[in-house]
Amino acid sequence: MPARCLEKLPPFSILLFSLLAGLFFSSAVAADDSVFVGKPVMLQDHGAGEGPVWHPQLGLLTSGEGNINRRDLAGKTSVFRADAGSNGLLFDRQGRLLICDNKRRRVERIEADGSLNVLADSYEGSRFNQPNDLTIDSKNRIYFTDPQYGDRSGMEMLDDQGRKVEGVYRIDPDGSVTRIITHEVDRPNGLIVTPDDRFLYVADNNNELGGARKLWRFNLNADGTPDLETQTLIHDWGTTRGPDGMKLDQQGQLYVAAGLNKSRPPAQTADGPTAGIYVFSPEGKQIDFLAIPRDETTNCAFGGDDGKTLFVTAGGTLWSVRTAIAGYQLFSGQ
Repeated sequence: MPARCLEKLPPFSILLFSLLAGLFFSSAVAADDSVFVGKPVMLQDHGAGEGPVWHPQLGLLTSGEGNINRRDLAGKTSVFRADAGSNGLLFDRQGRLLICDNKRRRVERIEADGSLNVLADSYEGSRFNQPNDLTIDSKNRIYFTDPQYGDRSGMEMLDDQGRKVEGVYRIDPDGSVTRIITHEVDRPNGLIVTPDDRFLYVADNNNELGGARKLWRFNLNADGTPDLETQTLIHDWGTTRGPDGMKLDQQGQLYVAAGLNKSRPPAQTADGPTAGIYVFSPEGKQIDFLAIPRDETTNCAFGGDDGKTLFVTAGGTLWSVRTAIAGYQLFSGQ
């Protein structure tokens, strides 16, 4: 179905969508206290499936249609890297682009000279599933998720008992790889480490029948391992689409892409429009919600000159909305 922005929808459809979203999220904060300023605007109707990341000079990069695509500071779009096979993207503190290449089942980095460096493609002799998303802590350790969506026949990751593993891994600066979560999360997707290294958030996004659709928080030990006994449920999306990508603002509030506007029985249901960006306080309480009238809302990233523009990927489309608080960025461009 072709993407259409809100302005192109019939007036009755816009009214109905707004009323349903308001009723479903009546527990959200009052409009005057919203972290969002204004309404979301669609910038592109294609090419932005996942992995948005901002660069002060390059503009916005996204994963879509098999490529890494660029939207420059003037809004002009182009292919930044063809046939990248990418999902999650992230600039490290040195401005190098980290890539979750789920096509080639590995984590990569584009170096300052433009060369491609494979950081990890296997663990204990087994190839990864589909590296999905990644985050970096204050010690420059890289954490990434490795779910398996779709055909599972090619999975090599098994535990000691022969069970298939969809885990979370850490790449240390010396190149060593450690599995830090094995079965504590059903199907890990988005993840993020807080700037103080205190917490690791992991999105549990198994949208098959009976699968978990939950947001978890773990205390993070000094050695980069989560304290599994501290696993805390932040939010459960029930039977709608679970949490995907996420980002933090400079006040420690968490912005999570999740939800669904139209049911996909029997595995996914939608009791009203729930697709969009969910915002949680540092204490784990939902404080706001931004409805996006497009399935599926997959990820988000802060950017713009002042860091107060939130870019949202949804079903291949790209949206933007202004925020009251700037986002937390690893790379400042300095």
